[in-house]
Amino acid sequence: MTTEPTATPPGPWHPDPMRQQRADHTLADLLALPDDAPRVELLDGVFQVMPFPTLGHQSIPLLLAAWLLRHAAGNLRVSQALGVGLSFNTSRQPDILLCRASVPSDRSTLRPSDVVLAVEIVSPSTRRIDRFAKPGEYAAAGIPFYWRIEQDPVHVYAYRIGDRVGPGGERQYELVADGADVIELAEPFDIKLPVAEITP
Repeated sequence: MTTEPTATPPGPWHPDPMRQQRADHTLADLLALPDDAPRVELLDGVFQVMPFPTLGHQSIPLLLAAWLLRHAAGNLRVSQALGVGLSFNTSRQPDILLCRASVPSDRSTLRPSDVVLAVEIVSPSTRRIDRFAKPGEYAAAGIPFYWRIEQDPVHVYAYRIGDRVGPGGERQYELVADGADVIELAEPFDIKLPVAEITP
């Protein structure tokens, strides 16, 4: 009686350590990730595994997405956890985004020109990234509007691209409204958002 060798299943996906050191991953590598890959962002050629969100963190984008679906202008589409290719070697995944309704439904990565609003929910582990890194990257890529939502208590900060230019020549966001009660904005559509409606 002979026994056939059994195939050893491959282990879980992990990034190539040499390419991580060289920081030479690209958007093409990101799009080619296998189905078992964790949720990652690509920053300057390096894959970064995103931390697990808390229940409170996840509740806010769900409530905001539901509110936006009811109120957003017809030429806009609401999405969650969709990648935005900011450059050939950087991609971020806003917690919520509004993109142009004309974007094809089969796209898994958007261009900055597709995105009208990017929203990040701030957690203790992402505080510095959401307050400083991501708004700088989104503004430099030309995304017109950015919202940062703080937790405990929920407080919304709404920004738009301004005329101010950063040290590298890139345009920067300016704060146009913030509040813990109601956010009223004329762009990207007429908004009167009661913050209680997105508070878990």
